[in-house]
Amino acid sequence: MKRKDFIKTTGLGISAACLAPFAATSANQIKTTNPLLKPKVVRKQEGQVHNVIGDIQTHKLVGKDTGNQLVEWTNHVPPGVSIPPHIHTREDEIFRVTQGEVAFNIAGEEIILRAGDTAFAPKNIPHAWTVIGNEKARMITSAFPAGIEFLFEELAALPQGEPDFEKVAQICQGYGISFVG
Repeated sequence: MKRKDFIKTTGLGISAACLAPFAATSANQIKTTNPLLKPKVVRKQEGQVHNVIGDIQTHKLVGKDTGNQLVEWTNHVPPGVSIPPHIHTREDEIFRVTQGEVAFNIAGEEIILRAGDTAFAPKNIPHAWTVIGNEKARMITSAFPAGIEFLFEELAALPQGEPDFEKVAQICQGYGISFVG
């Protein structure tokens, strides 16, 4: 066999061998997609609104929408509202600031996030946040896997006014979240 023919022949064989795993992976991903999941569009003004101790949350996607993969909500929070240092043992969180300024403390490091900035808070890492400045902050927050939406519903059902921190901590503990510091 001539060199040119050999390269053509083996090149095609090597290409097919190298690409086959990727083709199989794509096919497997399609086959394992949850057939019970349905597409969902949530408009800006839609969602379930909860006042979670001053953090006004609008839940856009919850576990029943995503096969319990994730929950996503928007936060609309006045200046001065903060969530004290805490640790999640079940879910990771992503915070995307879309308006205002938020001081995040993740693993002891304080970072100021402004519109367009994103922070990732993995489970088992302490984190906290405070809205700073003079304007309300807006964030899009995601947690995965889902489940934390039930915590927020429970906290939102508490009496309005100054929260009973012991009661809040007890409820959070039931969802694998503890306050630190």
